[in-house]
Amino acid sequence: MRIRVSAVQYHLHSIGSFDEFAAQCEHYVRLAGEFATEFLLFPEFFTTQLLSIPDDGGASSARPKSRPIAHLARFTGPYRELFFRLARNSGMHIVAGTHVIERDGKLYNTAHLFTPDGKIAEQPKLHITPTEVSEWNIAPGAGVKVFDTPKGRIAMLTCYDIEFPEIVRMVRAQGANVIFCPSCTDDLHGFYRVRYCCHARAVEDQVYVVTTGTVGSLPSVDFMRMNTGQAAIIAPNDVPFPPRGIVAEGELDHDMIVTGDIDLALLDEVRARGSVTTWRDRRTDLYPDWK
Repeated sequence: MRIRVSAVQYHLHSIGSFDEFAAQCEHYVRLAGEFATEFLLFPEFFTTQLLSIPDDGGASSARPKSRPIAHLARFTGPYRELFFRLARNSGMHIVAGTHVIERDGKLYNTAHLFTPDGKIAEQPKLHITPTEVSEWNIAPGAGVKVFDTPKGRIAMLTCYDIEFPEIVRMVRAQGANVIFCPSCTDDLHGFYRVRYCCHARAVEDQVYVVTTGTVGSLPSVDFMRMNTGQAAIIAPNDVPFPPRGIVAEGELDHDMIVTGDIDLALLDEVRARGSVTTWRDRRTDLYPDWK
């Protein structure tokens, strides 16, 4: 089974209203639709752009004061309504990056999957970075999920999550063949940490990893003043795939969308008869907890 996937290198810049945010999101969805995209990925923390809206909703040209990340939870309803509509109207499955939600008095950095039939699925980020903990008081999610779609089983693991091999092995053991990894990194060190780990997880578990990050800047939003990002569709490094394991990738720090086709049948092929068979050759006698 072949799937056409696209990933947005979302350009962060100051805006004056939620309507401006919605228009930018709609632009990327329309563009992906021109390429007959079936699954579309947005980055982590791309909704922090909403924190740049002035207190008067855009009537003033004054730069807004920096707001706490908890302010984002006020936009959860409009965010969900927007992407519910975009998924339904476009016929795409949209992994709408992450949005900070509040639940039982705690903040969660949560990936959302919107489906054309109106379903909304959530996966809170599981591993929380030091900045998220100390500056934003983000709480970790309690468990990992996989999601069934007409094109197969997927998982959503956000940024830092991909740096932990165990969690990817868990979703692969539950049948996930495609890992969507929305990310947000401010410099090249962080970007390459995430990118290299995406490649490692694709090799270890013989899965596809689709990743993307924010680009641009939000001068008025703490910890979002600089962004370094690049989208990529990553495959195992074996003969049926490109030698570098890159199906498609964008230009670093450009406002753009990246599109490519992935073939799930090739994963079955390399797991059975690849140059290496890393999933089959796991030594579960040595680490029985990861069967």
